[in-house]
Amino acid sequence: MNNLDKFRNKLASGRCCTGVCITMSDPAVSEMLGECGYDFSWIDMEHAPLNIETAALHIMALRASGAAPLVRVPWNLHWVLKPVLDLAPAGVIIPMVNSAAEAREAVAACRYPALGRRGCGVRRGASYGKMPFDEYMKRSENEPLVIIQIEHIDAVAELDDILTIPELDCICIGPADFSGSMGKVNHPEDPEIAAKIDEIARKVKAAGKYLGTATGCDPETLAVWKKRQVDWICLGSDWGAMVTAWRQNLQSSLKILQEK
Repeated sequence: MNNLDKFRNKLASGRCCTGVCITMSDPAVSEMLGECGYDFSWIDMEHAPLNIETAALHIMALRASGAAPLVRVPWNLHWVLKPVLDLAPAGVIIPMVNSAAEAREAVAACRYPALGRRGCGVRRGASYGKMPFDEYMKRSENEPLVIIQIEHIDAVAELDDILTIPELDCICIGPADFSGSMGKVNHPEDPEIAAKIDEIARKVKAAGKYLGTATGCDPETLAVWKKRQVDWICLGSDWGAMVTAWRQNLQSSLKILQEK
C-alpha cells in the first residue's frame, strides 16, 4: 500500500535512501519522482500550501511508483497527526520535537492502545476492508515510521532520554532551524553548530535509530552527511528542481538566440 517494506529493506541493507520534498499540489509530481528512481517523497504539510486532500493524492500517486510517502505534519499535535495517519503513509515526520515528553506524545499519537492513544478510524490502511482487522492491527504496531525532527539546541539536552523510546524509529535533523536556534539561521557548516550536529548523529547511530535529514545536492554537504552515516536524505524540492532547470535552460538558450 505504501512501499514501506521496500524502503525499510533498503535502509536495512546499509544503502542510503534518497528523496525529494513535495510542495506542489499536482500528484503527478510525486509520480514522477518515483519513476525517476527516488526512494521516498517528503510531502510537506508544514511549510507548503498542501492540505489533507492533496496529501492523500500524493500518497496514492506513489503507490505504483515504488517510492515511499513520508508526510511532514505541521506540528506535534494529536489531532493534526490523526487524519494523516489514516491516509496510510509510510512514515510521518514530526517537526520541532524538543523534549523527551514531546517525543513520547508524538509516538503515542501514532500507535493504537495499548502502545499509544491513536484513534481507530480504519479506511485506507486496511485496504478498504480487504485486509483482516487483526492483521491490520498487528502491522500498525510497526507502521507508519515515527520520525521526529531535532531542530533546536534545547533537544540536545534530552536526546539521550529521547533515544530510549523503543517505538521511535528515526531522528531527522533539521539543519536550518537547528542552526537558527544557535543564532545562525541556515548555517549548519559553522564549526560550533556542526560539532553539535555531529554529536546528535553519533548518538542516533549508537542507539540503533535511523538518521535522516534534508539538504540540497551540494557535493561537499553530501560528503559531510555521508561521514555522519545518514540513512536517508532529502535532496531538494520540486520547486527547486524546476527553478534550477528553467534558469539553466534560459541561460543556454539566450546564448544562442541573442548571438549576433
